[in-house]
Parts: sequence; structure tokens; C-alpha cells
Amino acid sequence: MLEISGLTKHYGETKALDRADIAFRAGTVHTILGENGSGKSTLVKLLSGIVLPDAGQIRFEGRPVTARDPAGFQAAGFATAFQEVLIAPDRSVTDNILLGLDGLFTRRIPRGERRTRAAEVLARFARTPIDPDAQAGSLPLAAQQLVVLARAVAREPRILILDEITAALDYADRESVFDFMREQAAAGCLILFITHRMDEVMALSDDISVLRSGRVVATGPRGDATPAALLKKMAPQTARELTETQHA
Repeated sequence: MLEISGLTKHYGETKALDRADIAFRAGTVHTILGENGSGKSTLVKLLSGIVLPDAGQIRFEGRPVTARDPAGFQAAGFATAFQEVLIAPDRSVTDNILLGLDGLFTRRIPRGERRTRAAEVLARFARTPIDPDAQAGSLPLAAQQLVVLARAVAREPRILILDEITAALDYADRESVFDFMREQAAAGCLILFITHRMDEVMALSDDISVLRSGRVVATGPRGDATPAALLKKMAPQTARELTETQHA
């Protein structure tokens, strides 16, 4: 469904992503695993149109993605919920969820249907009650993160990128979001899930790609992976130190 080949991004002398090759299957949760500085955030930005690659290609269903900005990627069927809680604090929850869906002179969703649409999107995964009329900036951080996720979901994307979005959530909302992810994948969507929590990796993933120092060092199905093997690929030094400690 989605393929990156030779994808490269430099920041000065730093190779944030170096000739990355990954094929992503439709109808799966594909987890991207790696330490800080491994290239995860750069990959998310490249697949969201925030930055452009220095080399390589992104292909969606066999065709090159020619979008050059976030709006272009959204129009192509991508949507991203970022780890950073990006909201308009002085606007309502409804406005935040539907932000960007309207054109300059036309409304994609009629005014009378906007509140209902926002509430319906939230109800798909949020267990915490959230008033669509509330000012977004007045909400607790966890509720704001759910609003950020709802904004991505409202676009009905074919590819949904979730960047560490569960970190601020309580147990009920986190489990509900996991159920939603599985449902979306079962319906044919591709879920790209970025996380550092090994329990989430093993519970949710269909496929796993490990990044280290800007390079893809492993990609394969979850069934072939163990937490110890993934840690060894992701952070060899840490894995060695843990092994030595256990044998001491």
C-alpha cells in the first residue's frame, strides 16, 4: 500500500534518515520502533509533508506521492496525530477537530452538523467525556490528546500515522484507542504506530520496523520478534548491559 525507497533527509552534516526502505501492507498496524535520534520523528515528518526528502521516493499504491506540503499529503489520504498536543486553545473542541476541513469560502460540513460530527468522531475511541462546545485549552492534557487524534480521524484517512499518542492517556482511553486501531486496520487502513513501549509493540503490531541512527536495521512480522531481539536491534549497547547485569 505504501512504500518508501532510499528515503533520505539531512540536517547539515547530520543524517536524520539514511536511505530508508520499508514496504507497508494495507490492513495492518505497522510499528516504528527506535530510540531518540533514530529517525522516527523525521520519518513521520516526511510522511506528513512537513519536511521534504533530500533523496528517495514515497509511493502510495504504486504511484509516487508528489505532494509537497501537509495539505497535499492530507488530500492524498494521509493523516497524522502528533505526539505534541497541537490545538487552538481559544477555540472549541468542535472547531479543533474540524480544523482544516473547510475551504477558504466553503464549508465541507454544514454549520448545523459540525457539533454532531465532532461528537461522533470522538465517540469512536474516547471514553473520557469531552464536551464538543468546551474551549479546547481548558481541557486536561489527556483530553487534548484525544482531540488531536479526532482531528486526524475526521479526515477519514487511508493511512493514519500515530506518533506516541498514547503516552498521556489513562488506561480506559488507551485501550479504547487500541481497539479503534485494530478496527481501522481490519477495515483496510494502514496504521503507522510510533511508540517506545514494548508492551504496546507486542500487543498491537502486525509488522515492525526498527530504526537506529537514521537507518532501517530490521523489518518483519511481529510473530518473528521478541522484546529481547528488538531491543538488541534498537540499542545493542543497552541490550549488552542488561545481559551482563542479569548474568552478574
